[in-house]
Amino acid sequence: MPRAKSDNDRKIFVLDTSVILYAHNSIMNFAEHDVVIPITVLEELDHFKKGNDTKNFEAREFIRLLDNLAKDNMIHNWTPLNGKTKGNFRVLMNPDNNINANIIFGEEKNDHKILNAALHLKQTEKNRRVILVSKDINLRLKAKSLDIHAEDYETGKIKNINELENTGKFILDNIDPLVINKLYENHSIESKHVLGTRKRKANAYYILKSEKNSVLAYYNAEDNTMERVDKKLAYNIKPKNAEQTFALHAILNPRIKLVSVQGVAGTGKTLLALAGALEQRRDFKQIYLARPIVPLSNKDIGYLPGDIKSKLNPYMEPLWDNLKFIQNQFKESDKEYQKISELVNQEKLVIQPLAYIRGRSLSNIFFIVDEAQNLTPHEVKTIISRAGENTKIVFTGDIFQIDTPYLDSQSNGLSYLIDRVKDHPLYAHIKLEKGERSELANLANDLL
Repeated sequence: MPRAKSDNDRKIFVLDTSVILYAHNSIMNFAEHDVVIPITVLEELDHFKKGNDTKNFEAREFIRLLDNLAKDNMIHNWTPLNGKTKGNFRVLMNPDNNINANIIFGEEKNDHKILNAALHLKQTEKNRRVILVSKDINLRLKAKSLDIHAEDYETGKIKNINELENTGKFILDNIDPLVINKLYENHSIESKHVLGTRKRKANAYYILKSEKNSVLAYYNAEDNTMERVDKKLAYNIKPKNAEQTFALHAILNPRIKLVSVQGVAGTGKTLLALAGALEQRRDFKQIYLARPIVPLSNKDIGYLPGDIKSKLNPYMEPLWDNLKFIQNQFKESDKEYQKISELVNQEKLVIQPLAYIRGRSLSNIFFIVDEAQNLTPHEVKTIISRAGENTKIVFTGDIFQIDTPYLDSQSNGLSYLIDRVKDHPLYAHIKLEKGERSELANLANDLL
């Protein structure tokens, strides 16, 4: 954001709880402008400080950060943020206003107290622009109805989501037929014969077409060659289209340590990742398959009946369904069928909520993270940063199918990963475009 020319040009940003839970250091990301934390936000954070989830970590870290910044100062007074280029912050107690959001909206709730804090600042800081920052769309709409300027927290957001659509796979037409023939005959060819002066992108996949034939290929940045990509079976699962072939190639490629597979429901993301993991089971100590828990209707799992296993089963069932599908490719008497049961019984293959995996050592592990679009960028970073020797991580998800209220297609962890790590030699990304679950599923995705 442009620097303020005078004190009156310095804005006042009022932060909602959702911003703190998204990024505990968000208070430091408003340049020279001032930041206000309503006391209601601290009260809400107090409920989040216990637990092992990422939001609990963010709450605890913010409280420590605030304590460190305040030192011996009274936090309801303006206090300098660290650094000469930063503004000030203060905690605003519940004010008395001429306009009361609780009365206007007919209900007393914490969101309305936060709106009252912004209204109070508008009345008392008339020469300055007051902006409410929240990742809660509904709260932003309520703010605008009260003539309060409201914005999403933009730091870390992907600016051009359409660019992610062109990451990982490319189609090249008018390729010399001799080049395609050489790829079929020799399996690989120097990249200059295919790409010419085009920019090389590490681990990019290509559909190369001439007038008469075509070939699937992969750019090997280490050898600077273009390699033919063939359809391969992985634990009896065969890719059904070019994108699935590319995804499985990346999953099976030992040079690639980090893979993201994006696609709508029914495109085979999780199935391919799990099949690829089973095919490489001898190369890893364990296979972890995990997904974040996003409670239905925003209710905690404590609302569900039964013990903890019964509460979690509904969330893990889709993962077990994929495992059963692979297992049912074989007869019960086949060793491959029995091997899957053996891997589960010996905990060589573990299916659990992501919260149960967090904190464990990730050495010699094939780690699949399903529904990664429901993770924050910090959660994705935390998972990858725990990778030890001989660990491979595959993230699967659909960046447009967000199930948590404070994330969107531009701010979720999967989009963040694709944008930040693209073209890295350890990383590959594939977008699956064609649904292969059934014609009925495709009808739902296309028409409903």
